[in-house]
Amino acid sequence: MSCALLFVITMMCMNFFRSWWSQVEMGPPDAILGVTEAFKKDTNPKKINLGVGAYRDDNGKPFVLPSVLKAEEQMRAKKLDHEYGPIGGTAEFCKHSITLALGDSNEHVANGLNSTVQGISGTGALRIGGAFLQKFFPGNKTVYLPTPSWGNHTPIFKHSGLDVKQYRYYDPKTCGFDFQGALQDIAKIPEKSVILLHACAHNPTGVDPKPEQWAEISKVIKDKQLFPFFDMAYQGFASGDVSKDAAAVRLFLKDGHQIALAQSFAKNMGLYGERAGAFSLITSSKDDADRTLSQLKIIIRPMYSNPPVHGARIVSEILGDANLKSIW
Repeated sequence: MSCALLFVITMMCMNFFRSWWSQVEMGPPDAILGVTEAFKKDTNPKKINLGVGAYRDDNGKPFVLPSVLKAEEQMRAKKLDHEYGPIGGTAEFCKHSITLALGDSNEHVANGLNSTVQGISGTGALRIGGAFLQKFFPGNKTVYLPTPSWGNHTPIFKHSGLDVKQYRYYDPKTCGFDFQGALQDIAKIPEKSVILLHACAHNPTGVDPKPEQWAEISKVIKDKQLFPFFDMAYQGFASGDVSKDAAAVRLFLKDGHQIALAQSFAKNMGLYGERAGAFSLITSSKDDADRTLSQLKIIIRPMYSNPPVHGARIVSEILGDANLKSIW
């Protein structure tokens, strides 16, 4: 075989194998993270990053909370290992997470009426919840989101295999909550559907219902037999008080709802890159909690096997230490 022919055959083979992905189109940049990429490329000294919500000091530099620094110092003294954590996260982290959300004296915490697992921050918690609902929710496999909502909500639930629809929430004319519009739309949602609610510090508007409005929303949702899925990514950021910011979640439980809850410690502890979060189902019995927990672990195992341990340890160190929690 001549060298020329061999070269032609080689090039043909290379072109053949190069064509495996020729049909793949260039995807658009992420609407949120893409802003950060544009910020990094901008040479204007007066530039301001309005993309990812991350706290910065007066010089525009990342800020690590003193409580986090102290927690890591205490952890280093313990000389912890880097072994795999449990599939659902450590019991300590899960207990601290659900207690922060529901309160120290809550019966669902005290009596084990919850199935709580660690998620890959809030995004991962929502994804676990979406996968669980797609597989086990006995009602309509449709999630109703407020308009507008966090940009990642729609792809998270669609990738989970759920349909996504909207209900009115923000009124651009008043720059406030469209209470009547929300009630009207919620009342039209088919029974036994899923409704997503921002527990506090609504993203992206920052507009939250008043306590009396939450009470009315709870009543309508209960009358319609809808399943509430709370996303609580900013506990402590709306009022500065973690208990006040969890008031809507606690109200719904008091009103007799069984809920799903996604939590994130990215914002309120500044653990953006540590990806510490939790997903919980509030159940009516310990047996329900045990069975749903077993299925949540089965969902997690092929998804990412085990959650990262470092961020969860920081959370546990802070919430489990009265002094650190006070500093936080």
